[in-house]
Amino acid sequence: MVMVFYGSNSKSNPVSMENKVEHQTENQITYDQTSSPVNYLCVYLYISVWMLTHCFVDSWIHLASDLGMLYKVRCGLQSLESNISQLSLRHFRIQNTSTLDTFSLTINKTLPLSPNGDRWIEFPIQWPLKKHFLVVVTYHLTIFSRNILNKRNLVHMTACIYGTHGDTGDRSLLQSLQDVQQEEKNESFLVIMDAADLGELEKIVLLISSKTDCKLEVKKLHVQEAAKEHPIYVFEVNEIFCECNKPKIQREIPASFVTRGEKQKNDIDNNLNKEGSQVKNLTEYTIKVYTGDKRGAGTDANVHIILFGNEDKSEVFQLSQPLEHQNPFERGKVDTFKIKTKKLGSLRSIEIGHSGKGFASGWFLEKVEITDAASNSVHCFNCNRSVDQSIITLYTLFSF
Repeated sequence: MVMVFYGSNSKSNPVSMENKVEHQTENQITYDQTSSPVNYLCVYLYISVWMLTHCFVDSWIHLASDLGMLYKVRCGLQSLESNISQLSLRHFRIQNTSTLDTFSLTINKTLPLSPNGDRWIEFPIQWPLKKHFLVVVTYHLTIFSRNILNKRNLVHMTACIYGTHGDTGDRSLLQSLQDVQQEEKNESFLVIMDAADLGELEKIVLLISSKTDCKLEVKKLHVQEAAKEHPIYVFEVNEIFCECNKPKIQREIPASFVTRGEKQKNDIDNNLNKEGSQVKNLTEYTIKVYTGDKRGAGTDANVHIILFGNEDKSEVFQLSQPLEHQNPFERGKVDTFKIKTKKLGSLRSIEIGHSGKGFASGWFLEKVEITDAASNSVHCFNCNRSVDQSIITLYTLFSF
């Protein structure tokens, strides 16, 4: 069994709970993990594993302090080929030994969730006195392809969906299929996965491996919440993956567009029918991003930002083309971007993060300054810390 902890600043590496047994009695197993002795967390997990019907796992896990405030946990089976064929999760309890804040949750689920199905579960951490937390959402991922179903026994294929609130981790696509549609040249199938709310979806990373040389054609991917007809996030692929001489193929697929419901479409049409309404409702913002002047401060990753005002929030903007030069986010540099979005009101906070893509993906962000062209006001958001691919929230330090 492995666990992944998500914080407001970053996520942990997978924490393995196997082969770490220090003490074992008939009813208790104790693990000790001491890889990064900074922020001490005590995790208690009641589980039923293999032949043991009532095991109690008492585990001390040491996590790096730069994870920030923990907001979700993903746990599950790393591989179905291990000596543990099933894992029954009964109860979860986590305590921050510095603040003594504690969160408990009754789970009562057995992994895999279905025969040859999903090996992972996620749940948000609801700390005491914290008003805002994520909820678990069921996502429908539909794969449109040409020849994958006939080769599903020879191919291993996973998808990791990324959003503004984190990612799903690598989830298997060919183990438990729903709503299979096959025609002469086209096919589609549905994969259902539960995850803590991902927010606005940004990209999907596909990982494909095969036992033999073969060609797999993927046309597009659709993702939507099971409880909602819209929005539907569309990821165009249109690629033939050839396994020749490549043990694994990985592709990062950004979101192509989002389809809206009829009500949303009608609202947009009504706005367009009002003379000049589309232009009048857009506000221009100038964003200045200050990268720190220290060794390793720059990044080659894709940076994104969301603006929050007292009236509304913006969509996700990719900061890729600064006004000054072609290579943004270098050490000690200032990059300027211009965006247009709906009226947000007075800016209150921003969410900023990056994809983690590239060899030099670490980034030390000094501050962000945003000028509202409509009011000619400048809002300053200080950071002065490292930013990784998980988002961080910055609040207005001052405005003038």
